[in-house]
Amino acid sequence: MLITACLLLNLHFIAQEKTTELNCYNKWAAKFEDRGAEEVKDGVYTDVIITNRQGGKATCNNGKAEVVNGKVTKFYILLSDGTHEEVKKTWKNKSNENITIVGGISKSLFTVHGELINILWPSLMKPKKAKPTTAPDPTDD
Repeated sequence: MLITACLLLNLHFIAQEKTTELNCYNKWAAKFEDRGAEEVKDGVYTDVIITNRQGGKATCNNGKAEVVNGKVTKFYILLSDGTHEEVKKTWKNKSNENITIVGGISKSLFTVHGELINILWPSLMKPKKAKPTTAPDPTDD
């Protein structure tokens, strides 16, 4: 009886671990890490993704960003009416200054409310890498 109870309890914890899903930021970050990205040059990009994370939850919104001297100067969320709204928060430790970009993802910005914000450039992600081909099994020739 005790062994059965322990077994059921163990299965319950394993089932809970498998239901943990990656959030939108984690999915994008893994893809960028796998593929890499081209350098983000100066200019205005209207095809970025603005991610906002707090705890294990994340939201990913379309947006635009301005890059000057390799650093993000302003960024905006795309609204449903086609307009953009600048992201203005109360930043912690001046994290909104000197926003560098590495591998297609900006450094994390921190708000006083515990939010982590990153800007992603999916259009600059490198193409999917080719996979190795599998050799055939030997034959009896």
